[in-house]
Amino acid sequence: MTERIRCPWGDSTPDYAEYHDTEWGVPLRGRDELYERISLEAFQSGLSWITILRKREGFRAAFEGFVPEKVAAFTEADVERLMADASIVRNRMKIEATIRNARAILDLDTPLDDLLWSFAPTDDRPRPATLADVPAVTAESKAMAKDLKRRGFAFVGPTTCYALMQATGMVDDHIETCWRATSR
Repeated sequence: MTERIRCPWGDSTPDYAEYHDTEWGVPLRGRDELYERISLEAFQSGLSWITILRKREGFRAAFEGFVPEKVAAFTEADVERLMADASIVRNRMKIEATIRNARAILDLDTPLDDLLWSFAPTDDRPRPATLADVPAVTAESKAMAKDLKRRGFAFVGPTTCYALMQATGMVDDHIETCWRATSR
């Protein structure tokens, strides 16, 4: 059996290999699914993604499956409950941002899918040859962050938005030798 060549980060742990091979860069739709990804990317800020991956089921339980209607109803008592929940990253600002973002989603005048995907680049960029060629921020992620903040979202800076774009297939940053790289 031939071993698959992955993006280098995807070979570092079995958790990363599974995520790389089945999720990262795969186009994702669905309000609740995208809300989960926005939330997880925000929680990742300043931490290793592996930490978030390993706590993902805890996040899903703590935030009621990332159903915005449920999370938007959270109270200060829920914030305190979550601050005591070791199955998630216990950061008050990120917890409060996740609740705030649920409320912002419910206030949108357009479906979350349509809003987020409207920032996906339409031009053909060359496939990155190495990880060093993968940007952390783009004009599109800056525009997405600015628009989301204007709509009341929190913890959605340009780097977080670009990571969201990569994770949900809005951009495909698999390096050119990776088996997951799609033709452009």
